[in-house]
Amino acid sequence: MSPAGRWQPLSLVFLLGMGMASGNSSCPSGCSCRYLEVNCTGRQLQEFPAAIPLDTRQLILAVNNFSYLPAVELSFLVDLVYLDCRQNLLGDDLDFTFIGVVKLVYLDLSFNNLTQVTFSTFSQLLSLVVLKISDNPNLVAIEKDAFANNTWLRHLDVSRTGLTFLDASTVQVLPNLRILGLSDNLWHCNCSFLDFITWMTESSVHFPDADNITCYTPEALRALKMPAAEVQLYSSCQTHLHKHDYIFLCFIGFCIFFAGTVVAWLAGICAVIYQIHSTKEEEEEEEKDLTSAAGNLRASAVKRQNREVQSRSSVGLGSHWVFLASPFYPLQQKTPPVPVYLHGSMSIYRTKFCVA
Repeated sequence: MSPAGRWQPLSLVFLLGMGMASGNSSCPSGCSCRYLEVNCTGRQLQEFPAAIPLDTRQLILAVNNFSYLPAVELSFLVDLVYLDCRQNLLGDDLDFTFIGVVKLVYLDLSFNNLTQVTFSTFSQLLSLVVLKISDNPNLVAIEKDAFANNTWLRHLDVSRTGLTFLDASTVQVLPNLRILGLSDNLWHCNCSFLDFITWMTESSVHFPDADNITCYTPEALRALKMPAAEVQLYSSCQTHLHKHDYIFLCFIGFCIFFAGTVVAWLAGICAVIYQIHSTKEEEEEEEKDLTSAAGNLRASAVKRQNREVQSRSSVGLGSHWVFLASPFYPLQQKTPPVPVYLHGSMSIYRTKFCVA
């Protein structure tokens, strides 16, 4: 075999190695890369690494100094299903950060500085199965509908945070939930928390480290486990009233009684005023009717009297009439006719006339 033939296999191996090296050239500086995985654990990185292969499916950024995650750079990793960002400096500005990684199944944000979880934080992660946000001591609030779109969520961990309250509806909307971490939180076991404790005792969800899921306040229930706290809360919240509750109920009763008395008094006054007004109107109408009737009677009496006078003036004794006329016209009658008796059987009326 010639020397050229002997070196040909070696050249092929060298070229193959160069090709693999060129394939790994896109791996971020300081990170290790292998098939579909980029691992940047413990590199003390301050910023999100550049030049991450677009086909990466597993990205590990644990134990660094990231204060934020750039939504634009993440949106290029459309095939990403696993993201580990534990033990960084991520704060509360995570709304819409994961809008481009809709295939994400595993997300670890534990040991960070999260302060709250809103609906916009994880609402785009429709395929999320595991979510770890434990060991965030400044996490004090999770909105009621924070996980409304994460219906495939099976493992949720909120242990060792600053949470004191969690609404029951927050986890009731997760039909596939199987593991829920709640240990070592400062739970405030009051009447508002009773629904959540009841859900815990009735659900089939597993609670890791259940012995450390205890009440912190009030003082009477401190260090009491959730199932035991349910009995005491139920008895106190459903039947027991405090002193200020009785004072409030008495005050409300007095206000209702006073308002009813005032309303009844005003109604009585209005009724009396209306009755007096109605009585006056009826009396006025009766007076008008009596006045009208009296006027009609007087008019009738005058007419009747006039008719009698006229009948007397037109009738003489026997069948003789005496008419006195004057050549002057018109005549006005000044005095009523006065009968004058002549010759015993004939009477005439003497009337005074004057010329107008």
